[in-house]
Amino acid sequence: MSGDPAPPTFLGLPADATGGTSGAVIVPVPYDGTSTWHKGADAGPQALLEASAAVELYDIETAREPWRDGIRTLAALDVPPDPEGMSSVVRETVAAILEGGELPVVLGGEHSVTIGAVDAAADHFDDLTVLQIDAHADTREEYEGSSHNHACVMARARERSLIVQVGIRAVDAAEMPGLDPARVFWAHDIVPAADDSWMDEVVQLLTGHVYVTIDLDAFDPALIPATGTPEPGGLEWYPVNRLLRRVARASRVVGFDVVELLPAEGHHASAFAAAKLVYRFLAEIGAARDP
Repeated sequence: MSGDPAPPTFLGLPADATGGTSGAVIVPVPYDGTSTWHKGADAGPQALLEASAAVELYDIETAREPWRDGIRTLAALDVPPDPEGMSSVVRETVAAILEGGELPVVLGGEHSVTIGAVDAAADHFDDLTVLQIDAHADTREEYEGSSHNHACVMARARERSLIVQVGIRAVDAAEMPGLDPARVFWAHDIVPAADDSWMDEVVQLLTGHVYVTIDLDAFDPALIPATGTPEPGGLEWYPVNRLLRRVARASRVVGFDVVELLPAEGHHASAFAAAKLVYRFLAEIGAARDP
């Protein structure tokens, strides 16, 4: 008698794989309640997890196998349809992970899943900075009747912490007065930059503890087309990886998320790139914490 197949886990590892002292906990949040253009980001976490089974376990750049630090995958969170209720569930889940001394890795879903994770991190760390890597500023105070809409993520984050925004290339005019020009790194400035000196400015703005939120539309759609609102002129793979390396070495990364994967037929490379990004960042975090 056969039952339902087991849900996918990150890298295909046992769901409760543990080891080391810097274990990561993968938190899938299949939520797409407030997106306003293409729907389907609720299928993103499963697509990322399925693609992750094809990721090589040895990380060349750090000469490490991050899975040996311990990675366990939670069952997909069962969240209510309203973004405020969803955020509460995510906040409670991430808070428990932080209390256990582990690293929460939230997989969206649309970007609103970040709000609860940031709230939990801000509850836990007094000196938190949220580093946003994204095409959109997401600083509307309210959108379509909700303060927890995906377009309001960084408005909520800046109520709880300092923020730094990287890769931004799409905003509403009403957002501009509230943006701190010293903390926004526009895509049109950094993408054609001759060197990585702008990254030095980013890490100088960080505090001791950092939560990183990565919206996949930060990348150029030539690299990751399978996202809800692909904006041209985006970031490339290696510069983002170099930035994440610097962030992990400059501050203690206490959690991160990868959001807005919208699986699309014929674009399985997007899901693989998202999974590889999660593993690469885990490798850089682990390498930074090695004695």
